[in-house]
Amino acid sequence: MNRVELMELVRDYQIGSMTRRQFLLRATAVLGSVIAANTLLAACTANPNENPPPVVDESQPSATVGSSSDGELVTGIVSYPGLDNDDLMGYRAYQEGGESRPAIIVIQEWWGLNEHIKDVARRFATEGYVALAPDLYHGVVTTEPDEARKQAMELGMRDAVGEIQQAIDFLKGQDVVNGRFGIVGFCMGGGLVLQTAANSPDIDAAIPFYGSPLSPEEAAKVTAPVLSFLGTRDGISASDYEAMHAVFTEAGIPNKFQLYDGAQHAFFNDTRASYDETAAKDAWQQTLAWFATNL
Repeated sequence: MNRVELMELVRDYQIGSMTRRQFLLRATAVLGSVIAANTLLAACTANPNENPPPVVDESQPSATVGSSSDGELVTGIVSYPGLDNDDLMGYRAYQEGGESRPAIIVIQEWWGLNEHIKDVARRFATEGYVALAPDLYHGVVTTEPDEARKQAMELGMRDAVGEIQQAIDFLKGQDVVNGRFGIVGFCMGGGLVLQTAANSPDIDAAIPFYGSPLSPEEAAKVTAPVLSFLGTRDGISASDYEAMHAVFTEAGIPNKFQLYDGAQHAFFNDTRASYDETAAKDAWQQTLAWFATNL
């Protein structure tokens, strides 16, 4: 680790010569860890008038900048251009070698780009796809509902869809991607899946898990096949999903709405008490089949 570079980075951030996002990108590059970069940022914010905080232990497990080989998979944090010349970040996973293949954009829950979402990306990579999970909170990951709510509220829908499109545009330039794009998301990410499908011509298949459904007017803009998942114990209205899918059917868009009896919100997240193994396993098999058919 270049300790001098790290101290200069902290100084630059504390005197206001770089943005929070720029700090996180550069700190991640120096430390080799998103977790360490966030820890350093928190220390800088809490102690702006003190000396730079001690270096975080790099031995803690985390994703790495660029790509690193993980068995048959190549995984890691990548950066790519944003709309305002600020770099964006995402977690990418794919199998090394072989022919070009479809890409899956994995959209986070309101907790941020956490280990669960990275694990989902790796699952898709294991199935032969290139998976990219954009970091829509720009380095922030939380387990606290109040902080998650704050981050979600600060994330403008239009900006989020724009950043998702930038992730797609980044993958268009990768030799390993064949130009076909699927998108899947959970909770907040499920709603963003639908918004992206309504606004991006690049989406070839969309799968929202318990996200906010589109209005009939918004649904009329969707051209990609849509598979939706929801549980009967979710606070989201099943009738609103049915109305959305009715628009898809009328327009001749391939679609399916799967409602799981007794399943709660976030039934797919195997790190939370809401996890429903039966529903999650069935949804995963349907997800793979949907992407295989449409990509």
